[in-house]
Amino acid sequence: MIPIIDTHQHLWDLSRFELPWVAGAGALNRSFLANDYAAAIDGAEVAASIYMEVDMAPHQRRAEAEYILEHIRDSANPTAAAVLSGDPGHAGFADYVAELEGQTEVKGIRRVLHVAEAPRGACLQDEFVAGLQLLGRKGLSFDVCIRPEELDDAATLAQRCPDTRLVLDHCGNADPNAVNGTALSNTHDGDQWRRGIERVASQPSVICKISGIVARARPGWTAGDLAPTIDHCLDVFGPDRVVFGGDWPVCTLGASLSEWASALRDVISRRSEAEQRQLLHENARLIYRL
Repeated sequence: MIPIIDTHQHLWDLSRFELPWVAGAGALNRSFLANDYAAAIDGAEVAASIYMEVDMAPHQRRAEAEYILEHIRDSANPTAAAVLSGDPGHAGFADYVAELEGQTEVKGIRRVLHVAEAPRGACLQDEFVAGLQLLGRKGLSFDVCIRPEELDDAATLAQRCPDTRLVLDHCGNADPNAVNGTALSNTHDGDQWRRGIERVASQPSVICKISGIVARARPGWTAGDLAPTIDHCLDVFGPDRVVFGGDWPVCTLGASLSEWASALRDVISRRSEAEQRQLLHENARLIYRL
């Protein structure tokens, strides 16, 4: 079985950090620690993982960085690198990035853009774009986690930052039920999403993360329900610009990490072994310099 590099692993300790969004998140409103992740990947053939920031209170970003870097440096953990929280549009962003220089475990930055605090167009403001251009000069990526109806903004952002690698999270936050035509979404329809993904994929600096969609799957879902979303992303981005993300523990809203990985393996089983290896392992190893 091809080993997985999981490019989207969350961890949070609510005894140490504030995550305002989890208060209304039901089963996610508890701590998820390293030993929980170890249990979640048992049998899933996860060889390594990359920590993804968890949208905690902004004043704790530096503490989050210290916490996860300490975690990475413990060889008992599978976590090999990190994408940290940061706001490219903030006046102090350049200083923040300077503090991270020399921390080779840090591979990129994310600011969540699908929340109310980030109105449409926030990522296209001049200050934000300048921050992303700075990341490119420093060899750091930026994860784009944006509303599916705003994928055109992601494409424009990539055009304005051609030297910065952008990673599109969660298949553009697609609703797989809308894409496969079995349910309506209050944000997008399948054709709208497909066109948006194609526009983003036309920008060579963008990588697509196959992640997130299982959390939106309806009870009783099958691999076939997820296949239209997965296949469209793989087809338009091509085998060199896709990576796998478990999105644990958020994925548990729809499935265990092992179930999600197994479903993905089923969907891609019709593709060549080389393409499967690229998606599950090799692209992540190269892109994140592991």
